[in-house]
Amino acid sequence: MKTIEKIIEIYKRSELSISKFSAIIGKDRRTVTSWIDKIVDKEPNSEVLEKISSFFRYPTSIWDEDCQSDDFLELLCAVPKEEVKIIDEGYLGGLKYILEHEDKERFVIHPQFPGPMYRDTTVPRVYRTKSSSEIESFKKKRTSRMLSYSFETTEWYSIKSLLSFCFSQIGNFYTKEQKLQILDLMIENFHENYNKRMYLFDSYSRKIYGLDTTYTSINIKNGVMFFKAPLESVFIEVRNKKLIERIHRHFTFESEAPTHVNPNDATFILKILKNAVEFELGLCNSYEEINKKTLYGELFKNNISISTQEKLSYPRDGQKTN
Repeated sequence: MKTIEKIIEIYKRSELSISKFSAIIGKDRRTVTSWIDKIVDKEPNSEVLEKISSFFRYPTSIWDEDCQSDDFLELLCAVPKEEVKIIDEGYLGGLKYILEHEDKERFVIHPQFPGPMYRDTTVPRVYRTKSSSEIESFKKKRTSRMLSYSFETTEWYSIKSLLSFCFSQIGNFYTKEQKLQILDLMIENFHENYNKRMYLFDSYSRKIYGLDTTYTSINIKNGVMFFKAPLESVFIEVRNKKLIERIHRHFTFESEAPTHVNPNDATFILKILKNAVEFELGLCNSYEEINKKTLYGELFKNNISISTQEKLSYPRDGQKTN
């Protein structure tokens, strides 16, 4: 394959307009059209090839003379190895990895409420994992760091997982006393602390399945993101800058973010739910209190079963639904 043939193949796969593709490589539309129509076969300069590799994140080896046909197409379809890395170093190795990448601050989308760090402060041995003095030392170090007043953390939890934690009778290994301890800890940690933000989002308002089902940590400053694989103590590290920025933007720009409770109101919601747990008021009474005292009744009602919704009052006027 000649270099121009490779460029034409990349252009076709990009599904971009000629104008957009021309702008990316710094050429006018006539030049690109002449390549596509095979009117000109003069080899493009190295600057054009570098721009294509940089924009589409293809390895520079695609331009090698011995990179032909099948090898060329395989490289176009392959994920660059430097962008994806599997971290499989056991429980201790995974713990060290998290500490390293959540060293100064963290931005986490949690699959369930509460996060594992808060859970471990109260229910230290939920799962059958091996422990050691070194593991316990790292867990304490992590907890101490995360609970420090100055440590910056942004945490997203689905309303569904919060209600399940408080009221579900299935898959819930917390006692009433443990629930109260965890809610107290999180209220104390997030209340009026500008270094810490908790978002409670409605996972039923938009199709966002996936982001609320696995632990996802984003370090936008270092350009790295990792998430929990469906295997014990295995993480997938991603360093694709565009993907990381896109996901981070989705959870930081008001117009793009899932429908959510404002962080300033999140701890007030937790206080209402803590009271419901303590006095065993149940899910329906909790909704009525949230609907009466906040502007988030509709968000919470979305996460309650249809049959139960029929027993609840209508969300009052002025609800925050977006």
